[in-house]
Amino acid sequence: MSLMDFIKKQFIDVIHWTEDDDSVLVARYPMQDMEIQYGASLTVRESQAALFVNEGRIADLFAPGMYKLSTQTLPVLTYLQNWDKLFQSPFKSDVYFFSTRLKLERKWGTPQPITIRDKDFGMVRMRAFGIYSYRIVDARAFHTEVSGTRERYTVDDLDGQLRGTVIGAMTDLFGESGVPFIDMAANQSELSTAMKAKLEPAFARFGLALDSFVVENVSLPEELQKILDQRIGMGMVGDLNKYTQYQVANSIPIAAGNEGGLAGAGAAMGAGLTMGQAMANAFSQSTQAAQPAAPAAAPQSSEDVVALLEKLHGLMEKGILSAEEFAAKKAELLKKLS
Repeated sequence: MSLMDFIKKQFIDVIHWTEDDDSVLVARYPMQDMEIQYGASLTVRESQAALFVNEGRIADLFAPGMYKLSTQTLPVLTYLQNWDKLFQSPFKSDVYFFSTRLKLERKWGTPQPITIRDKDFGMVRMRAFGIYSYRIVDARAFHTEVSGTRERYTVDDLDGQLRGTVIGAMTDLFGESGVPFIDMAANQSELSTAMKAKLEPAFARFGLALDSFVVENVSLPEELQKILDQRIGMGMVGDLNKYTQYQVANSIPIAAGNEGGLAGAGAAMGAGLTMGQAMANAFSQSTQAAQPAAPAAAPQSSEDVVALLEKLHGLMEKGILSAEEFAAKKAELLKKLS
């Protein structure tokens, strides 16, 4: 290299990174054929980490702080660059900055319903969705396993892998737990805790810490949800006979206020015959008590007439028959004996 080329050569004296994009996880410092000056300043801000890679090998990792790049701060590069022989020349290394801040409200969800075996409903297909947050805690592992030599690596680049990891873990958890779907839907907080514990080792492999995991909703596909709603409704009804009697009793004041009485109300609801049958069943006992059964045949002896008169007299005393009705029936029976 000529003296003029050496003078024209650019050297980097200050290395730092400002996070101007919240979605960036890793950014490679732009070298552009420049060399790092021996004794240059490296600034790593809070919520950052810096990784030096020399000739494809990880040299050193720097936590937040300000550093002067020398044989004291880069012991590995000391060996690589022969600085131990006081050869304090510029050097070239790739410098990667990592954002270690929490990445919040990352969404996850089942793109298609997953099929599980349920002890209440048999085989069911279910959906789930929610949010989670994470941060980079091991820049070496993240560089080696995920980002590699890319100039920029963002949360969107990682989301697909993490969502697949979440869905796989959820399918395994549901299959292993044997918890019925109804209990899953009613205990989403406990489900979130179990999912977080199951996912943490998978995130750690990528150099990530799973900070939170939330299951916001567990549901069935629309067609299955309708069937479940019907089943829940049947359970809420309970005794169908009592429920029918209750509905009929409530319909009587409504029917009385409608033109045409009970028949008009029934027709207006499109259920006249059904309501009439229900009313007959609901009040069969009371109507039987209120109206004496007609004798199958005329009394054949005075003993039969006397027994029937005693029954009618009892109904009159209870207020079911009036005195006039009792007298008329008595005269009719006595006439048949003459």
